[in-house]
Amino acid sequence: MRAILPLKEILWPAVFIAGAAWVIWNFPKFIISFGWASDALKVLHGPAGAADWLALALIVAGFVMGIRTVRATAMEEPIQSWFDRISLFLARVTMLLIVMLVSVMMYEVVLRYVFERPTLWANELSLWTAGFIFLFAGLYAMQQRSHIRIYLLYDAMPRWMQKASDVISTALIWVFTVTMIWGGYGEARDKLLRWETFGTAFDPPIPATLKPMVLIAILLVSVQALANLIVDWNKAPIHHAPVDESEIEELVHEMEDRAQDADQRG
Repeated sequence: MRAILPLKEILWPAVFIAGAAWVIWNFPKFIISFGWASDALKVLHGPAGAADWLALALIVAGFVMGIRTVRATAMEEPIQSWFDRISLFLARVTMLLIVMLVSVMMYEVVLRYVFERPTLWANELSLWTAGFIFLFAGLYAMQQRSHIRIYLLYDAMPRWMQKASDVISTALIWVFTVTMIWGGYGEARDKLLRWETFGTAFDPPIPATLKPMVLIAILLVSVQALANLIVDWNKAPIHHAPVDESEIEELVHEMEDRAQDADQRG
């Protein structure tokens, strides 16, 4: 069973995160380069330089290579559409962000309570990172069909009625998405272009980045929901037991494999 991610599936998400971190922190330079900046922003920043464009290229390279090399593990839903690759790649990015978040929190705890030298940036960076994790986790849940669903009535329906229910639920997701983008686009654009910050000593651009990302994440989840609808359209009906026996079997096989590896090493 394939339970451990190979190095190449960690490398490209790490490249993507490194490039994205640089670009996000220096994004006012891109706003100036594209001619969207206000006079106040031009006073504080200059146009994007070679390092900034290189970081942008790293984002593209990490994303393209990441979606090409990503593979589903034995515990995950198989890749069934081109958009599944994007969702799984962003899930790998999210996994590394979780490692980053825990590392930052541990670093702050040690400095604060052992050396009595707390940082000015760890709390805000943790909040910032957790926001991205929360948004990307929703996309992964949709791709894995692991979001909250109530099957009591759905399983009792004939297949044609199940398909109708799937269409209605996907349509409602898209209605929500359109209304959110319609109502929130102007505010998100304004926060981004004026590079609104958090107002603390560290002063990260949390409002400027997370507000647009909310709309982007909602759109990605909606596209994934539509991809799920298309892929699942001709599948046979699935009946859901109170306990997923397939997951139990996978866990049992996983434990057996680990026990065999431990015996071989011993």
